Amino acid sequence: MGLIAFLKTQFIVHLLIGFVFVVSGLIINFVQLCTLILWPINKQFYRRVNCRLAYSLWSPLVNPETCWKRASSQMTNTPMCDFIDTPKRTELVMLLEWWSGTECTLFSDQATVDTFGKEHVIIILNHNFEIDFLCGWTMTERFGVLGSSKVLAKKELLYVPLIGWTWYFLEIVFCKRKWEEDRDTVIEGLKRLSDYPEYMWFLLYCEGTRFTETKHRISMEVAESKGLPKLKYHLLPRTKGFTTAVQCLRGTVSAVYDVTLNFRGNKNPSLLGILYGKKYEADMCVRRFPLEDIPVDEKEAANWLHKLYQEKDALQEMYNKEGIFPGHQFKPPRRPWTLLNFLFWATVLLSPLFTFGFGIFASGSPLLILAFLGFVGAASFGVRRLIGVTEIEKGSSYGNQEFKKKE
Repeated sequence: MGLIAFLKTQFIVHLLIGFVFVVSGLIINFVQLCTLILWPINKQFYRRVNCRLAYSLWSPLVNPETCWKRASSQMTNTPMCDFIDTPKRTELVMLLEWWSGTECTLFSDQATVDTFGKEHVIIILNHNFEIDFLCGWTMTERFGVLGSSKVLAKKELLYVPLIGWTWYFLEIVFCKRKWEEDRDTVIEGLKRLSDYPEYMWFLLYCEGTRFTETKHRISMEVAESKGLPKLKYHLLPRTKGFTTAVQCLRGTVSAVYDVTLNFRGNKNPSLLGILYGKKYEADMCVRRFPLEDIPVDEKEAANWLHKLYQEKDALQEMYNKEGIFPGHQFKPPRRPWTLLNFLFWATVLLSPLFTFGFGIFASGSPLLILAFLGFVGAASFGVRRLIGVTEIEKGSSYGNQEFKKKE
């Protein structure tokens, strides 16, 4: 094992990376707070500034949004779970691209690739892997829309430092868990994005939760009871969030990108694998559907989504048999900014940390040394717990109960 490979396995290194994210994030949150004075003066300038501040935070450490834990498990009436899923604690885009060297290959056509980063879109991504959200965020980085990408979050996350605070300044829509209370807030929040000055990718996990065999079995029972075609590799899509997003963003969003993700060699990658420097090869089939091709009527739009998932199932079947998606292969190059941004913050923040630690040990005080080691140990445990939340076997039970309700 080489020196670099050895360092990638050392938890003290992982802890230092986490320290850089937390402290830099708090600094960025403070700067974002100061930018609030710009809103009444020039709203669009405020938005552009915060997109770049968010990029400085997300590029060394990205939180998906992409993602929500049981955010609608207690909703009554019409469910909105297709917006939301288990909240991933954060993981480094820099880590995926530069630390592990994971390769991301797109299967699409040139006309579709030429539109990336040049229009507002809704992204539909399957939810089968621990790092599917991270691959999605990596693509937003490579096409220059990482700072302006959007999701929908449960209101509790608003009070979470770094994550929720940054999302507040980015105008992420926060909701409660009751549709009758959330309807106006969600629709207003989505419509507020209609004049957003930066191209945004709005991510939806239409299955509502990560795929497991138990959830799939229950989901297919619901499909049978509703007379819907059964899916082999996906859960039954929840249509309410998709149709609401399409209705509210029509006229702003140009297209829907359907993304189907797999990993070569039948690998099932994990965040810990990425953290330890393990390299994976991700394949993403991307299809573009102009928004005018999606029906305006809510019921017809829901049927369109069900048909889309039948097609996604066929794509998964093809990949499992042939090990490849249809279409031309594209490998968008890594951009250096995530690495340079992380190195900047690491240089600024780790130098005083090392000086402080050296001073503690140089003091010779057993009490100070034990307190410092105790702090490091607690921080190590906390970081590992945050990573563990994203593991599939520790995922939420959302879907097990919700599908059983046959809503």
